[in-house]
Amino acid sequence: MALPLSQPRILPLADERRRHQRVKVNLLGRYMLSDRNEYPCQVVNMSPGGMALVAPVLGRPGERVIAYVDHLGRLEGQIARLLDNGFAMTISATARKRDKLAAQLTWLANRQMLNLPEDRRHGRFTPKNPRARLILPNGQNIACRVIDLSASGAAVAVPSELLPPVGAAITLGKTPGRVVRHIEGGFAVEFSRLQHPDFIEDNVTGD
Repeated sequence: MALPLSQPRILPLADERRRHQRVKVNLLGRYMLSDRNEYPCQVVNMSPGGMALVAPVLGRPGERVIAYVDHLGRLEGQIARLLDNGFAMTISATARKRDKLAAQLTWLANRQMLNLPEDRRHGRFTPKNPRARLILPNGQNIACRVIDLSASGAAVAVPSELLPPVGAAITLGKTPGRVVRHIEGGFAVEFSRLQHPDFIEDNVTGD
């Protein structure tokens, strides 16, 4: 992946904190460090000037990062500080790009405050074949039962000892998503992308 020669000005972290209020989010993505290897990540809070990521590889303060975040696209900046399970990074962007990010974050925050479950946004149905394979965050591949499905998510039954945490990135069948809440006997998953109704069962169920 080619890197641009010029870089937008990056504000010091203290200035970024003063200028932008961070909001809690739960967005999946991937990022690339200077070694050009890509890793999965989860953005847990964000402002137009910076964000905090749960990440498997931390990098070093000052290192350049390119991230691709669901709903937000490509973002780049530098590691500002290391966290216990990830790092905080600045976001290098023009004023126009920051304004766009602010609008997107407002939309995400409002959606989270409304806390609309998937079945209120998209009709749910019971699959003909409820059996499916589930890949957990640690890579373990297990059998599970799909309780119901929609274009945006599903309810999944799993043994309590295998219940992934809220926010965890999982793959249900061939469909990636994240755990949005626990339910009795399992969890609800929100898919990373809306599924076409004609293909959703093929992409999710079948053991």
